[in-house]
Amino acid sequence: MMMLEIGFMRPERLWALVAVPVLLGVYVVWAFARRSRASADRGALAVLFPKRKAWKRHVAVVAAIATLASLTLAWATPNGYTNVPKDRATIFLVMDVSLSMEATDVPPTRLAAAQQAAKEFVSELPAGFNVALISFAATSSLLVPPTTDRGQVDAAIDGLQLLQSTAIGEGIYSALDALALIPPDPAHPNDPAPAAIVLISDGVSNTGRSSSDAALQAKSLQIPIFTIAYGTPNGYIIDRGQRNPVPVDKDELRTIAQLSGGKAYSADSLGQLRDVYSGISRTVGYDKEKTEITEQFVGYASILGVIALLAVMSLAARWP
Repeated sequence: MMMLEIGFMRPERLWALVAVPVLLGVYVVWAFARRSRASADRGALAVLFPKRKAWKRHVAVVAAIATLASLTLAWATPNGYTNVPKDRATIFLVMDVSLSMEATDVPPTRLAAAQQAAKEFVSELPAGFNVALISFAATSSLLVPPTTDRGQVDAAIDGLQLLQSTAIGEGIYSALDALALIPPDPAHPNDPAPAAIVLISDGVSNTGRSSSDAALQAKSLQIPIFTIAYGTPNGYIIDRGQRNPVPVDKDELRTIAQLSGGKAYSADSLGQLRDVYSGISRTVGYDKEKTEITEQFVGYASILGVIALLAVMSLAARWP
């Protein structure tokens, strides 16, 4: 679990940290004074008895003061927000299978790379999540209704086939229609499960209902849409012997995300697409949960204390 931010349950105790800069200041003044005396006293005795390595003394003092700082932070009872997997939610994966997804600017093709990344995304979601798969071209199709069966979703992703035209709005409407198919939560059968739509496409709609109207309906149902504009400006396909440019178009997808309360992403390579999917997975699959982390700072203090002790021992137990 990744720590996101830190707070303190007893922040008034942080005043004790004032001792840290005070002790550092005292040590710096002492070190400069000692160095000045040593320079003035240099002579035969300095030759007979070489000066100890100063860095060991510095390590001992700094580590000891850092130990004090860590213990003070632990005393203030720190807490942090960690990413905790949600128990239940539904993700509607809506994928463009229009002919432009045959472009090879993302090897081997946009569609093949999207299929690979989509399966990795599904595998990263918490086990209790339902996943539904919808494809769209001139029309849209619900290929897999909401299910926790990852194998069924993966098989459907592998079976995607290219078709003509692009109807992004229809893909969104199919996802919204499938909300009624979400299995009820046995523990809370009357509570609607949270849901989100993840939509990947490389172009703009050229048929079907308005994608903006669909996004507004999703907003009214509190279903955010995370859009991914996938491809490069240099993409093209060969159609009847002719080279037809199919540059990625981000404007419509950005509008959909904004209207629905989601977020717009873009990716022009398989690596970037994986990163985008990973970020979406953390967003929709995890909640921030406050938890006490005092033991972490006690652990830091223990490590720093050991370092300070070893440094003192290397100086034959002589403390400045």
